Amino acid sequence: MSTHAKRERLLLADLLEAAGPDAPTLCAGWLTRDLAAHVVVRERRPDAAAGTVVPALKARLERVQAEFADKPYEELIALIRTGPPALSPFSLKQVDEGANTVEFYVHTEDVRRAQPDWSPRELDPVFSDALWSRLEKGARLLGRKAPVGLVLRRPNGQTAVAHRGTPVVTATGEPGELTMFVFGRQDTAKVQLEGEPEAVTRLRDAKQLGL
Repeated sequence: MSTHAKRERLLLADLLEAAGPDAPTLCAGWLTRDLAAHVVVRERRPDAAAGTVVPALKARLERVQAEFADKPYEELIALIRTGPPALSPFSLKQVDEGANTVEFYVHTEDVRRAQPDWSPRELDPVFSDALWSRLEKGARLLGRKAPVGLVLRRPNGQTAVAHRGTPVVTATGEPGELTMFVFGRQDTAKVQLEGEPEAVTRLRDAKQLGL
C-alpha cells in the first residue's frame, strides 16, 4: 500500500514537472527549480542539509543547493520521483513516512498555491487525520515563536495548543489548512481566526511561524 509520503512525493514531482523550472512558489525567493533542488539536497546531501539547523553550515547548504539548482531540471524531477539512495535513512519506510509526509504536503501546496487559479484541495479523511496527528505532536515546536497565544482547532472540535500566552487566537480549519498556517503560509491558508483584532493581525503577519 502506498504511504502518504510516497503519494505526496509523486504529486509534488508531477506538479513541479508541469509548472516548469521558473514558476513561482510560496517559498520566498524560490522558483520551482530552487524548491526541487532543496528537496533533492535534503534527501541526498545530509552533509549540506544540516545547514538548515546548524548556522555554521548554512553557507555550505546554500552553495550546494545552488549547484543542484543549476542541474538539468528534468534530472531533479527524476531524483525526487525515485527517492533517496538505498543507504539514506529516508529510504526506510518508517523514516520516510515520519519525516516526509508533512514536508512533501507543504511543498506540494507551495507549488499549487503560488498559481493564480489555485483552489483548495480536498483531502481524504485518513490523510487529514494523519496531518492532524503530526500537528498535535509538533504544535509547540511550530508555534513556539508565535507573537500571541495560539490554539489550533479542527471543525470537529479537536484542539491543540501551539503557543501559550495572552491574548489568545484560535485558528480553526481542516488539518491541511492548519498545517499550512503553522508552517508560515498564513496568506493562503483557509483558516478562521478568532481573537482580539490586534492579536489576529499580529499572528496573520508573523514571519516566524514554522521550523
